[in-house]
Amino acid sequence: MGKTGVRPRVLVVGAGLAGTATAIRLLHFARRPLEVVLLERRADYRSAGVAYHRDGNPWDHVFNIQAGRMSVFREDVLDFINWANQEADRRDWPPRWASWKFTEQGPAPRRIFQDYLDDRLAEAAREACPGVVLVEADGEALETRPGDRGFEVTVRGLTSYKAEEPRPGPLADTRVLEADHVVLATGLELKEPPFAAGVAGHPAFVRDPYSASAVRTLAQLPPDASVAIVGSVLSAYDSAGLLLRNGHVGRIRLISGSGTIFRTYPGTHEHGVLRLPRPGLLMEPYRDREEFLDRLGTAWQEARQAVQDRHPGIDPVVVSERVAKAWEPYLPEAIARIPTDDLRGLLDEFATGLAALRVGAVEYTMGIIEQAMRPQDGRVELLVGRVREITPTESGRLTVSVAGRHGRHSLEADLVVSNFGREFDYAKVEQPLWRDLLRKGIAVPHVRTGRGVEVDECGTLLSADGTPAGPISTVGVPREGDEIVRHGRTGAFAFNLAAIKNQSVSVAAHVVEQLELRRDGFDDLAARHPHYRSYVSNPEEAVREALEESVELEVRRLAARERRRREALESRLNARIRSMGGLPVLPADVPRDERLMRAVVNRVAVERLNDVSVTPRQLRRQLGLENDEHVED
Repeated sequence: MGKTGVRPRVLVVGAGLAGTATAIRLLHFARRPLEVVLLERRADYRSAGVAYHRDGNPWDHVFNIQAGRMSVFREDVLDFINWANQEADRRDWPPRWASWKFTEQGPAPRRIFQDYLDDRLAEAAREACPGVVLVEADGEALETRPGDRGFEVTVRGLTSYKAEEPRPGPLADTRVLEADHVVLATGLELKEPPFAAGVAGHPAFVRDPYSASAVRTLAQLPPDASVAIVGSVLSAYDSAGLLLRNGHVGRIRLISGSGTIFRTYPGTHEHGVLRLPRPGLLMEPYRDREEFLDRLGTAWQEARQAVQDRHPGIDPVVVSERVAKAWEPYLPEAIARIPTDDLRGLLDEFATGLAALRVGAVEYTMGIIEQAMRPQDGRVELLVGRVREITPTESGRLTVSVAGRHGRHSLEADLVVSNFGREFDYAKVEQPLWRDLLRKGIAVPHVRTGRGVEVDECGTLLSADGTPAGPISTVGVPREGDEIVRHGRTGAFAFNLAAIKNQSVSVAAHVVEQLELRRDGFDDLAARHPHYRSYVSNPEEAVREALEESVELEVRRLAARERRRREALESRLNARIRSMGGLPVLPADVPRDERLMRAVVNRVAVERLNDVSVTPRQLRRQLGLENDEHVED
């Protein structure tokens, strides 16, 4: 408990992938009493979000990437595969998947990810330190304001919360939850496409392809019906694939502004990281859009050729992915040279293309699509153009108006399926909580990209003046713009599982650190020493053997999922820190208190856990976790 006897509370708003992953890490990292409240406005989205919830994902909706990349723990690359093969309850699975042996390179149904996250969250709660508790509550966060403890959050329809009786809120059916720290994990925001304004609610129009009603509509559609799908990437493949696997014989048109079709991963594909030279052409002064695109194209082709020459064993299909990943460390410097208006325009224009360069899709998904696109089959057709308007006809069908390269034309369809259409500009997001945060200046839209909101390196929301808005952080989609300009992430990798794995570690570690420092009377440490977390930022500065060993022990503690192992490592770590006596690298006016030294050690450990210059498998070896089974030895 804290000095007042009140157990600190962290409120995680959103219990999808990002919120659940962060809650798991909070339960692992906390060493003192803590209440983690995991709030979700849609019960069916808990431990899933829109991407993985069971009702919107039939069994043939598989991950677009290999199952071996789906572990929620980056330092434990095989965790999801091991769970699926050894722990998952398959009693209600269909025969095909009930007998399936999951492999790293193979597919897996997205819907089972909800069970996986459920199990790992329950495990984390069971193995948490004494006094560290998980509370799963239903309700929608509507507004927040600074309070005595941190923030006060107004929640509508709050249920399943029995830890205390929150006071009544300002609106009907609302309660106010006080939190020492708030973590926003609100996920994807739906965007209402202007072309569909005239058919909202029409029975022949599917707005959200991942809703239960959409799945029913597609499953019950007459097999000879004509279908138009807006988009030609992942959600389009899911909808078209569902129809084709059900024996659909009618025409399916994919309507895409870019005409992008994702690459199909080779059956033996493994994630890899290459090191390529800094692309000097991208670092030249920016003159205009066309000149930049010319330089980019030249640098890209040179990099592709270099990969093909130096790594002839890499399948040509994944060369682009290797280059895009290798360029990530260099992109922030290149992006910084592009004026804001041009940067936003480039991201808008090439968003789909960037996504396709960075990731492909597994053969299980693409095989049936590619087969149906062949001339001898012809059930699936790609139309390049932008949907301008959808209107109903007297017959009950829909007319889709498409603006293509050679003018505008129309087509009729028995059913039109929209792409998911996420809203990335938070100035336009309709969710009440984000509107409230923006109105009060607690959050501001990301200036450079117009995607997500402004945050610092720890994921803390920044106010309009660039200072931290208080104990309030975010994980996942709201950090898209920051991931682009700070880390060079492109496409979905700016907000998907790959980014969330690292963000959940850094945010949870930061939250626990701040709560501990606050309880120990070091509230003003960040104000007095804003760079204290970077006083020891890499192994070369670890001038004492005890410090290096302390960091290694902290890495193992953060990665441990069993309480017994964490406690054993904690004991050894505390003894090692006490033996140091002080850190020569700390400024003279920073106290040599063991708690502050612990914060420094934790910071370095988090950086090592979040090293993206290597693959997860390489990371595990690099951290010495491969044989980390006997921590007392």
